[in-house]
Amino acid sequence: MKRVLRIVRSPWLRGAVTAAGAPAAATLLASSFHGGDASAVSIYILAVVAATAVGGLWAGLAAAVFSFLGLNFFFTPPEHTFRVSKPEDLIALIVFLVVAVIVGSLLSRALEGRNRAARREREARLLNYFASKLLSGEPLQRMLDDFANALLEPFSLARCEIHVRADDVTLDGSAERAGAAEGVSVPVPLLVGKAELGTLVAVRRAGLEAPQDDDRALLDACAKQVALAVERTRLDKQVEGARLEAETNQLRAAMFSSVTHDLRTPLVSIKAGVTTLLDEGVTLHADQRRELLRTILEETDRLNRLVGNILDLARVRAGALVPAKQPTAIDEVIESVLHRMKPALSRVRVRTAVRPDLPEVPVDPVQIDQVLSNLLENAARFTPPGGEILLSAAPWQRSVRVRVADQGPGIPADERDRVFEPFFRRDAGEARTGSGLGLAIARAVVLAHGGRIWIEGSPSGGTAVVFELPVADAQPVRQEPSG
Repeated sequence: MKRVLRIVRSPWLRGAVTAAGAPAAATLLASSFHGGDASAVSIYILAVVAATAVGGLWAGLAAAVFSFLGLNFFFTPPEHTFRVSKPEDLIALIVFLVVAVIVGSLLSRALEGRNRAARREREARLLNYFASKLLSGEPLQRMLDDFANALLEPFSLARCEIHVRADDVTLDGSAERAGAAEGVSVPVPLLVGKAELGTLVAVRRAGLEAPQDDDRALLDACAKQVALAVERTRLDKQVEGARLEAETNQLRAAMFSSVTHDLRTPLVSIKAGVTTLLDEGVTLHADQRRELLRTILEETDRLNRLVGNILDLARVRAGALVPAKQPTAIDEVIESVLHRMKPALSRVRVRTAVRPDLPEVPVDPVQIDQVLSNLLENAARFTPPGGEILLSAAPWQRSVRVRVADQGPGIPADERDRVFEPFFRRDAGEARTGSGLGLAIARAVVLAHGGRIWIEGSPSGGTAVVFELPVADAQPVRQEPSG
């Protein structure tokens, strides 16, 4: 059966059959009409038209010759012979042959022009589809599947496969026509310049030959478009990698600059205080000596918090920030933090609003102490001298909610997520100090406890940082290490 289909679809055999069959059918039809030479001429012209339409130019020209012979043999006196008795009949036969050849040639040219236009439209539509896919920004896997599916109809394929085997990209896309018998397989390399990125395999339907001439050129052009899609994905990956590397280097530079500055500031104050105390030529009163020691203590605590934040950031990036939970009263942690940070909060007023019915929560008290310390330090930095910081804690559904509100300049809504990034510092005039680690560490600790933290506006016009800790033991919230 497959062999029969192959024979029927052969263009040469189809042309030969129509070149001989159309005049034969015309002869039988004209003989049954008994309409004379005029009817026979018209029917033979139709046979030439049919042969040209089915088999092409050479089939039409052969049909014109066979029709000329048939008209001479069967319908020109003396019949059933190729001799022509009258000169006018010979002229009529010659005119018929010329007209038949002209009709076949013109029709063939018209059909070729129509087919050429249809083929160009198909090529333009197909290549435009490929180009639009290239600009769509879709994932490469989806594009490969869509490309394979788009090639099935134009090339009469039973199956199409695209295998990408580049250095950093390995993907496979495919599409097939359900129930279609498979024939010859045509591999086409995916080339960008001289680099081969994979192979496009076009499997024709049974009985069809491999694409030739224009079809093969179009298939090669489509393969180049696929190769461009693959190359674009590779370049996008390289650009993304370069961008991430540049951001990492920038982050490292910012970290080095920030940490160097913030470590040096308390060290300078500590050294200045110790140098003054050790200088025998300087006479200090008891109050002055006590003030210097208090300054050294405050700067030492500040330095200790900074080093602790840096160590915690390293733990976050290593995924090693694991809280040692135990039932803890949040009001006791708040009281401890306020007592320890009293010197650092001396320039502002701190008002507390702690509900007496707070339940105990399973937390790491040391880590929650650090969260509150970082939030209060930030609030004190942005609150003007004499301003107020409101620290509140209350039960909320199945958690305890803690809120630290300041009277600073506030944070725009579009930056409220960014301030939790490591080393991010807003340009807030003189308040633009600090390492930019406090909120990042606070967020990491709260998420490690299964809670959540966010920023909202404050009625006083400043910023309120709110976090919730679940009353029941909860799994940590998954977080991506920064940097």
